[in-house]
Amino acid sequence: MAVVVAGEGSLSQGTELTGNSPNTILDMAKSPNGRKIVLMVGIAAVIAVMIGVVLWGQKPEYRVLFSNFSDRDGGAIMTSLQAANVPYKFAEGGGAILVPADKVHEIRLKLAAEGLPKGGSVGFELMENQKLGVSQFLEQVNFQRALEGELSRSIQSVGAVQAARVHLALPKASVFVRDQQKPTASVLLNLHAGRFLDQQQVSAIVHLVASSVPELSPKNVTIVDQAGNLLSDNNKPASNNTLDPSQLKYVQELQQSITKRIESIITPIVGLNNVRAEATADVDFSTSEQAAEIYKPNQVPNSATVRSMQSSESSNGGANATGVPGALTNQPAPAATAPLNTTPPPAAPGTAAAAAGTPGAAAAGAAANTTPTQRDTTTNYEVDKTVRYVQQPMGGLKRLSVAVVVNYKRVVGKDGKVSILPLSEIEKTQITDLVKEAMGYNKDRGDTLNVVNSPFAGIDKEEAAKPPLWERPEVIDMGIQGAKYVLLGIVLLILYLKVLKPMLNKLNPPPPLALTDESGEPIDKVQELETEVGPMGVQQNSYQQNLEAAKELARKDPKVVANIVKAWVGNE
Repeated sequence: MAVVVAGEGSLSQGTELTGNSPNTILDMAKSPNGRKIVLMVGIAAVIAVMIGVVLWGQKPEYRVLFSNFSDRDGGAIMTSLQAANVPYKFAEGGGAILVPADKVHEIRLKLAAEGLPKGGSVGFELMENQKLGVSQFLEQVNFQRALEGELSRSIQSVGAVQAARVHLALPKASVFVRDQQKPTASVLLNLHAGRFLDQQQVSAIVHLVASSVPELSPKNVTIVDQAGNLLSDNNKPASNNTLDPSQLKYVQELQQSITKRIESIITPIVGLNNVRAEATADVDFSTSEQAAEIYKPNQVPNSATVRSMQSSESSNGGANATGVPGALTNQPAPAATAPLNTTPPPAAPGTAAAAAGTPGAAAAGAAANTTPTQRDTTTNYEVDKTVRYVQQPMGGLKRLSVAVVVNYKRVVGKDGKVSILPLSEIEKTQITDLVKEAMGYNKDRGDTLNVVNSPFAGIDKEEAAKPPLWERPEVIDMGIQGAKYVLLGIVLLILYLKVLKPMLNKLNPPPPLALTDESGEPIDKVQELETEVGPMGVQQNSYQQNLEAAKELARKDPKVVANIVKAWVGNE
């Protein structure tokens, strides 16, 4: 009776362990200490479940670390991640390695410091681990492998190239000129899906390989893609009659630029989506050089410039021979016998000598000694000359054609109705003038412009209604995340209120009920409790106290008393 009256708390205090330990979990659960152990284990399990739910709610988002790697690189990357205790998983059938999103960049930098991924090819690091006793042939093979790997890595840096393999054929050097062979190279490219290489990029790869190998000519480099297409056709003669991709791209960009300028200047006038423009540019990509040398006659008479003048005069220089030829004529002249100072006789009046005022003897001598004289004069004049050298650059605009369509204008009446009306002639003229200025219209070049005002089909239809807020992808994602956290909170609250809190209450029961006397005052305040000491020295309540406690328990919680009586009856 003392055990029942004291309640569950006094039951655990008054129970004696007589030495026989329970052998099963059921027997352990029947004892007070066993129930405490079971409650503690249950509490620990519930807390573990709650922690698991929280961790599941905070599950990190995984992103791609590396993809399209070789098997060797994949194994090395996995080993490094395991050594660093970084969680990872596979995706896309093992073609990609995923790691937590907040660690992607950090892990990439760490793996790059370790040289991962290597790209499936080896470079000059192969020469770092040379063994002793390696033959010259093996050294040459390793050097060729390293050179091929480095070239493959360089080619893979091109944006459109996904993977590349390079094969070099390096002949042995020979001292005989006639036995010397030139090296050759073959390149296999694996391009990304939907990408291609233009001729300039192929030529760049060819010259990259040729410049990396001594005595390798670009003509001896062959490039093939993964589909077996020959990209470098070295036997094809160079032709300038066709447009390369860069020229076509230039024409397209020029036309798009003209169209954009026209629409941007007309849109503020007619409104958005009410104007369409297209331009066709005729671009001359040919280069021409012209040299002309033109001679023109003198435009102004007697205005020529003397470039050079040459004059010459000739005479016989002696008197005519007189007398009979003979021996005397071949002899020198005799000495003069006449006096040196002789006054010539006066000239006869009326003669030329007298008129000239010269002595008559001198005049007579001059007349007797007259000799023939010849004069030649040559004068060179400058002639007009024009030298013209003209070089026309490539990409000149030959002709430009532009077509513009403008929608009818919409006018709102006084009654609120919208009417569609064509543009007036003044408005069309203003738009035409603006388009000419925007396109750079040149009549002498042969440019054409056509502006048409016409209603657009379907432009007045109502725009498609935007999806409601709850159907937008970003809102759906936010809702899913919010529902996830709300569900997590509800699960944790249910576990705490329905499982964890009752277990904690059972583990720490409330204190026993206070005993009161007939006046309602607590017994501990009216008189001291009388206790009895049992045979084992355990302090026990008196019979009166136990009786009062049983009455109080039956009055406040009759179900507990009924269960106790039922247990007594069942245990006889």
